[in-house]
Amino acid sequence: MAIVIAAVLVAVHRSPVTPQQVDSGAASRAGSATSGQGGSAGLITTPEHYLGVAEANEIASYQPISEFAATVGRQPNLVLYYTAIGTPFYVRLASEALAHGATTFVQINPGSISLSAVAAGREDKYLRSFADSVRSFGHPVVIGFAPEMNASWYTWGWHHTSPATWIAAWRHVVTLFRRQGASNVTWLWTVTTDVPGITGPIQRWWPGSAYVDWVGVDGYYYYASSTFASVFSATLNQVRALTDKPLLLSETGIGQMAGQAAKMADLFAGIRASRVLGFVWFDESQHGGVYHQDWRLEGHPGAIAAFRRGLATYGATG
Repeated sequence: MAIVIAAVLVAVHRSPVTPQQVDSGAASRAGSATSGQGGSAGLITTPEHYLGVAEANEIASYQPISEFAATVGRQPNLVLYYTAIGTPFYVRLASEALAHGATTFVQINPGSISLSAVAAGREDKYLRSFADSVRSFGHPVVIGFAPEMNASWYTWGWHHTSPATWIAAWRHVVTLFRRQGASNVTWLWTVTTDVPGITGPIQRWWPGSAYVDWVGVDGYYYYASSTFASVFSATLNQVRALTDKPLLLSETGIGQMAGQAAKMADLFAGIRASRVLGFVWFDESQHGGVYHQDWRLEGHPGAIAAFRRGLATYGATG
């Protein structure tokens, strides 16, 4: 079962410890660069503020995001895209998002690059270029790096890369961006929802409060039995025992097989009760079993109506 979940969740996520385990010299150098850093780079941190979306082909055209906005009756204010080491910052997408009142959210995936190489500085030329582009953009950008490391389906994750190496790489990336003057970045540390036997204890990958601005939690409704409590609550409780940083549901969706329309009210109620910053809807169509469901709202009138009902009061008490 673990192998099946690992394989299919890689497709869903279109990519597309303990601090003392980190090299003390690297920690010291990083610490000197983080003095006075932190926060959310000017972004609002009230509950129920963010409606985010991730769309297929959004890098080529903003049209899919505009279609989502028309479908749900509201412009998203957070636009997620995925990239890999070696790919530049998509300034055009970020500029289009800005023009529509949205903040760009980038998940940088290492791909085949080892985190030990990142921690050792062997990708610094690329990272400096990316950081310089983000700094020159001059508006808030949310960035995550090597997400869902508490699971085993990525090479940088559990059972493949040690938490100490992951932490060293994360700290190195954050420190490099800060030294390049990219103070407009909000750093989002992203875990996947806890699944006993498939994911590891999230605290092992915690890089320290000085290196994190927000925490992201990725999770999906796969089954008819899925609820906000069963999908998210255990993980949200673990995060809040670890840190008081603002929380975002950084990737979520309800599949057709889970009863998308019927479960929408539960998602919005859970978001409100948990007082998270908001959520990013994974608005993409997949077909191939319970873990490859059609997550899109478009084409599903009942789900659209339910989503709009949720949005009608979304943020009203945030």
